[in-house]
Amino acid sequence: MEKKEIFSQVIHMEERIGTFHDELGELKEQLAMLIEENHALALENQHLRKLLDEKDTSEQSSNKTQSSQGKPTVGEGHDNLARLYHEGFHICNMHYGSLRAEGDCLFCLSFLNQK
Repeated sequence: MEKKEIFSQVIHMEERIGTFHDELGELKEQLAMLIEENHALALENQHLRKLLDEKDTSEQSSNKTQSSQGKPTVGEGHDNLARLYHEGFHICNMHYGSLRAEGDCLFCLSFLNQK
């Protein structure tokens, strides 16, 4: 190898090292941004879990007070039946599922009002 070839190889290698250094700097910046975002999301997640736990404990205490008072809690099934009734269907045991053609049904209404 001649001196010129060795010198040109060193120059080329130096250019590649400079390019790698620039790429490494960009990756380092992206990693720092990701770490900051991850930390912010972890804090938000922790905050939301705390709020959810507080909500659950308050709902449990309200359910216990309702249960201790002897009042049954209204659930999703009751809501679904109320929705069906408002869509025009009977929910009483006598005509369940058939269309209400003549206005309100007293049996359905009495069932809905049983809280």
